[in-house]
Amino acid sequence: MPLGIKDLSPAVIGTEYAVRGPIVARAAELERQGRKIIYCNIGNPQALEQKPLTYLRQVLSLCEWPELATKAPGAFPADVLATSRRILEASKHGLGAYSESKGLRFIREAVAAFITARDGMAADPEAIYLTDGASKGVQTALRILLSGPQDGIMIPIPQYPLYSATITLYEGKQVHYYLDESNDWKLSRQMLEDSLAEGRRYGVKVKAISVINPGNPTGSVLDRDNIAMIIDFAKAHGLAILADEVYQENVYRPGDAFHSFARVMADSGETEVSLFSFHSCSKGFMGECGHRGGYMEIRNIPPEVVAQITKLQSVSLCSNLPGQVATYVLVRPPKEGEASYGLYCQERDAILSTLRARALLLAQGLRKIPGITCNDVAGAMYAYPKVSLPAGRTDEDYCMALLEATGICVVPGSGFGQIPGTAHFRTTILPPTERLEEVVKLIADFQASWK
Repeated sequence: MPLGIKDLSPAVIGTEYAVRGPIVARAAELERQGRKIIYCNIGNPQALEQKPLTYLRQVLSLCEWPELATKAPGAFPADVLATSRRILEASKHGLGAYSESKGLRFIREAVAAFITARDGMAADPEAIYLTDGASKGVQTALRILLSGPQDGIMIPIPQYPLYSATITLYEGKQVHYYLDESNDWKLSRQMLEDSLAEGRRYGVKVKAISVINPGNPTGSVLDRDNIAMIIDFAKAHGLAILADEVYQENVYRPGDAFHSFARVMADSGETEVSLFSFHSCSKGFMGECGHRGGYMEIRNIPPEVVAQITKLQSVSLCSNLPGQVATYVLVRPPKEGEASYGLYCQERDAILSTLRARALLLAQGLRKIPGITCNDVAGAMYAYPKVSLPAGRTDEDYCMALLEATGICVVPGSGFGQIPGTAHFRTTILPPTERLEEVVKLIADFQASWK
């Protein structure tokens, strides 16, 4: 008999990932039939016409094929040639060989220097792991934390389904805490306490709290006081913190700023709360989702636990080398005075200013539609509007009908979590501006006619 569904682990069957769920499958089917589809379901910048950074692609090209420098003399700026040589010399065997499990040492040193410059405090290269995107780092942290079926992780509602899916796959428990939509999606200490108490009432041993800042899918940016409150809450209850900070460059609203959990912890002298922090090449202004580059930094974790994290990392041998190089460029871009600096800054600033304009366009446009409310898109790459539905209809019904009627592919709020009795959908700000304007108009027309 061939392998059957009954042979699979219930944890595998129970794992769901809404960002690539049935609505996306239907969108692909419609596209094959010749329909125009506007994919707003996933933060995939280059799939929505964002151009890659010239400097990164030049460096990657020379690292993958060093002979290109002689075959195309004069095609590459001096700093690109120097950077690619430095990478190849430090890697010793090029990008086709394994690196050490944590990733190439000189890239981890560059990450440490980036964190030091960002936060004004020392970072240890040995506490940094280069990963295949931030997702692999998150999965490693959750694997370390979940030691039994009653172990639980506090996750925000709404949340990015990487967390719920991985916790389910590792047979742990999700302990939901709600973000306050009426208060710009901030966290409330009382809501955290209530969530923790509810989890423990059901016998869950809560091990950690995960926080996504800037927020996915909410588009929110936490202020320093809110972060300090979360750290104090974690300390009071012996919890580790998973700080998903992959959108740290994506802050749009005047007056808002990104504050790392590591910096806020250090400023308060906190040394007892274990911290896992994550960053990625996929987001920000780089948008290199396909290269799967990222890192995890750990703090306040005992050496014997660090050894187990390293062991887990070694099971996969190492993260992919082109992704490690992309991470190097993320944390060590051209410096002022180097040949590529001007073009790099021009491309970076153009991407961020465009995203800032689209964030405003989308939030304001959605707010004008009767039956839809939407907070500011202060950061990240998404809006998470609340929508009023006809009686008996669900957010899945809404999103599928929107797709069929307009070709717009968004994700229902039930895939991220929402307060019972409410309905939302997540949409990105990434489509080109003219297309995003079209998205707002099409949603408005659909909202007015859907029954």
